[in-house]
Amino acid sequence: MYDLTALLGIEHPIILGPYGGLSSVPLTVAVSELGGLGSYGLYGYDADRIRSTAAALHAATSCPFALNIWLPTGDEVEPNPQHSLFAQALQPFYEATGIPVPARPDRYLPPVEEQLEAVWEAAPAVLSVVFGVPAPEVIQTARSRGIRVIGTATTVAEAVALADAGADAVVATGMEAGGHRVSFLRPAEESLIGTFALVPQVVDAVDVPVIAAGGIADRRGVAAAFALGASGVQVGTAFLATRESAANDAHRDAIRSTPAEDTVLTRAMSGRLARGARNRVIRAVEASGTIAPFPMQNWLTGRFRAAAVEQDLGELQSLWMSQAASLARFDTAADVFAELQAGLPADR
Repeated sequence: MYDLTALLGIEHPIILGPYGGLSSVPLTVAVSELGGLGSYGLYGYDADRIRSTAAALHAATSCPFALNIWLPTGDEVEPNPQHSLFAQALQPFYEATGIPVPARPDRYLPPVEEQLEAVWEAAPAVLSVVFGVPAPEVIQTARSRGIRVIGTATTVAEAVALADAGADAVVATGMEAGGHRVSFLRPAEESLIGTFALVPQVVDAVDVPVIAAGGIADRRGVAAAFALGASGVQVGTAFLATRESAANDAHRDAIRSTPAEDTVLTRAMSGRLARGARNRVIRAVEASGTIAPFPMQNWLTGRFRAAAVEQDLGELQSLWMSQAASLARFDTAADVFAELQAGLPADR
């Protein structure tokens, strides 16, 4: 088993899942200060926002942290005339949150090159990526700056591709995980492998540390991950339920009250497959049969979802969570961390 702590410069092999849109400086800092690796998701952030976020993180902690970006897969749509058609299909949700139907923007996402330039300036200890394999020049630049690179895999083949490309570690994320399924070699629907099946196969297939993710929320999940050969764990939902996260009360309440069978994998909110609570907006969008491709759908729903968060309207939000959501019982990051730490092997 690899020493993930030495590789990342942390005390305990516990990593905070990087939330796209739900990351917070207080939660990232809390996990890092507790001896784990705090992570901050930069989905949709332009260079200036990345710089200001990184500055806030560096000001709050001298401990290592990770910045996370989404790699382009090549199928992302640009703003086009269909924008208005898909926007009108979501009009009831704009009305419900009191905002106008949004006009077509100049772009849905900042270029990944712009994001990476800001990440290099920010100099995090770790760059973590989802939805693909970093280009050779990204790996080389990271190494030249002393930044570790962690990739994310939903299949053994994806893990091998990441390790072969030079990733320092691989997150093996099972289908139980909350949020987006970050598959990139095959469609997400064809890459739904459970954590217990995925982790040991990835451990056998790659020669870098493997970090288990998906449905890990307490000491039992941590112990199981290490029994499967993992060198660390990445935990999202249990930390998302804490007061330090950017989730609102409606989201926290949903996490604690949603049984596994009431989570669903859906493209309704972003155009890509993601797991969350089956609420009113997901049911309605799926029933309509009108879902824009990514990232158009994510941008369009993001306008009313942001308003719903401010108004604490859980039925109109993306209530991302794993199938182990009901195991998220703690109110603070410190309590979650202590629970997870209790499941680590004695030599960890």
